[in-house]
Amino acid sequence: MTLFSRADDPWSHRTRIVLAEKGIHVELIDVSGSSLPEDLFDLNPYRTVPTLVDRDLVLYDSRVIVEYLDERFPHPPLMPVDPVSRAQFRMALYRIEQDWYTLAQQIDDPADRKRAEEAREVLRDSVLASADVFKAKPFFLSDEFSLVDATIAPILWRLAHWQIDLVPEAQAIARYAKRIFSRPAFRQSLSGAEQQMRS
Repeated sequence: MTLFSRADDPWSHRTRIVLAEKGIHVELIDVSGSSLPEDLFDLNPYRTVPTLVDRDLVLYDSRVIVEYLDERFPHPPLMPVDPVSRAQFRMALYRIEQDWYTLAQQIDDPADRKRAEEAREVLRDSVLASADVFKAKPFFLSDEFSLVDATIAPILWRLAHWQIDLVPEAQAIARYAKRIFSRPAFRQSLSGAEQQMRS
């Protein structure tokens, strides 16, 4: 199994978190800068990362990849068993991707500083608006770590790097982040570039 991954993007990071949580060993190919490996051109028509290769199967959407990994390696499970809860988790994943990950892309775009600044403000407000959900359970919507937490963690990890400060009243989010960041699998998932974001 091979993963083409970028060292500093949240999509690749969430995939590496899931791999670490599952204890799955892969060959990791770091894709940096604008030059892409030749193999990636042949495997992925969109030329995006992360891209996972498992024998003859090639997957190149991070959501599809993490759900595939959870089903292919069922222990520990990172999605609930019952259909209603799974649907709720999938809706949470969809909203985080549409709201937070879209903003992350805008923040990381060096071409438009004004748009990046606006995206920072919207992301800060959106994370703060979720404070009550972070309070309710040890993990997001759950008593157990899930794919939703693996998706939230890369965003929270990057807030300081993006110069986004949460207000002191956001203690529930800070406690949640500390709980996630202290997990051995999370520490293992960090690339060198991601470690530098909070050094």
